[in-house]
Amino acid sequence: MHPAAQLQFARVVEEFSRWRALPKNDRPPAPAWWWGPAVELRNIAVTLPADSCVRLELPAGATYAAGAAVLFHSLAGQTLQPWPYDFSRKVASTDSDVRDLHLQPSDDSAFPP
Repeated sequence: MHPAAQLQFARVVEEFSRWRALPKNDRPPAPAWWWGPAVELRNIAVTLPADSCVRLELPAGATYAAGAAVLFHSLAGQTLQPWPYDFSRKVASTDSDVRDLHLQPSDDSAFPP
């Protein structure tokens, strides 16, 4: 298993444990960026570090595949993903006017007819 995959998964596990510590009604949707590390390690039968097992609420000796399954379960059924800067808090409004890029007037003079 590539060390970068392990590092990325460890980062996601830490984020996941902070997310799960929030009361269920105050949690934002689980972020889509958890999919990548989960997909990459979904079939890896290597044992997770003990602290990752604790954070994912898995028994000692669980595998990366079992950890990926926990992440998949948190994402299942979601139809909305949070913006990266909204993650870790529930946003009362979905108005993203301030965050979205708006159309700018174009200068067509660069492209003569």
